[in-house]
Amino acid sequence: MDRLEEMETNMKKILPLIFAMLALQACANRPVSNQSGGDAAAATSTAANSYLDYSGRDDALSGGVKMIPINTPKGVFRVWTKRVGSNPTIKVLLLHGGPGATHEYLEAFDSYFPAAGIEYYYYDQLGSFYSDQPNEPELWDLPRFVEEVEQVRQALKLDNRNFYLYGQSWGGVLAMEYALKYQQGLKGLIISNMMASGPAYNEYAIKTLMPAMDQKALAEIKQLEARKDFENPRYMELLLPNHYVRHILRMPPEQWPDPVNRAFKHINPAIYIPMQGPSELGLSGKLLNWDRTNDLPKITPPTLVIGAKYDTMDPAHMEMMAKKVQKGRYLFCPNGSHLALYDDQKIYVEGLIKFIRDVDAGRF
Repeated sequence: MDRLEEMETNMKKILPLIFAMLALQACANRPVSNQSGGDAAAATSTAANSYLDYSGRDDALSGGVKMIPINTPKGVFRVWTKRVGSNPTIKVLLLHGGPGATHEYLEAFDSYFPAAGIEYYYYDQLGSFYSDQPNEPELWDLPRFVEEVEQVRQALKLDNRNFYLYGQSWGGVLAMEYALKYQQGLKGLIISNMMASGPAYNEYAIKTLMPAMDQKALAEIKQLEARKDFENPRYMELLLPNHYVRHILRMPPEQWPDPVNRAFKHINPAIYIPMQGPSELGLSGKLLNWDRTNDLPKITPPTLVIGAKYDTMDPAHMEMMAKKVQKGRYLFCPNGSHLALYDDQKIYVEGLIKFIRDVDAGRF
């Protein structure tokens, strides 16, 4: 008992010391409070929550998808759109290429725009895979497509406080035409991988791209085109290694990303051929004589023009475009081709996001 009493007495003396040491250790391990750091983290969390907040949006039920009715000379049809994110001052409407391709190849933006807090809208133009596809050839006309974009803008409630219009390839043609008629509603304009002139595009193909090709392959391609034998498997068999992997997407075809493959699979030739023409080496359709070079100085919103070294489009011409518009910037992708969004992705996306942020912050 004496031994137990002695141990009890000692424990009564030691326990307060142990608790005191534990308390000191807890204080030492506690993170130092930093008011500004805490505020920044809270602000980031709030911004992220706001970006993902779809409450009160009329497209919440469908995950951002909205089918928009479009009035045309041939009746009312519907086009497919899908919103991603929420940002009251930055809303980007994406115009895909083709004509007659789909939004699918632009899905690479999913890897970057949400982290940048950019609200953006996928959109399949009338006749494209996710939208109505009326058998009405009279609708495949540039002025009508411009009016379609304006109806989409109105339905999505975009305006010059937030509306950025992005157009890639044919989408760039459409974006320029839209800006020349409706630029008062724009906050910013992005023209990607598209020259301002059909004739200049054809001249670049004839004087620069074709002489650099394998001349034996080019001769066979031209023979097939002269016979209008575009459905011949040999035509694409020649184009893929001699044109596509050099100037469209500089990756081995077996490595092409799924969004690109889906977009090619879903292209609508009933639109593509009348407007672009059947040849892959230049324009021969309705856009053959399209030229807005002299009208570029009329474009007043902040404008980013994106060119690439290996593009089917002349990068020097696109640099000129950035100088001719009233508030222009040129983004050059030294490793990119027509789909620089993929084969020079880092430079492409970083430059695009910087432009959007600079305009939004009033630094442009």
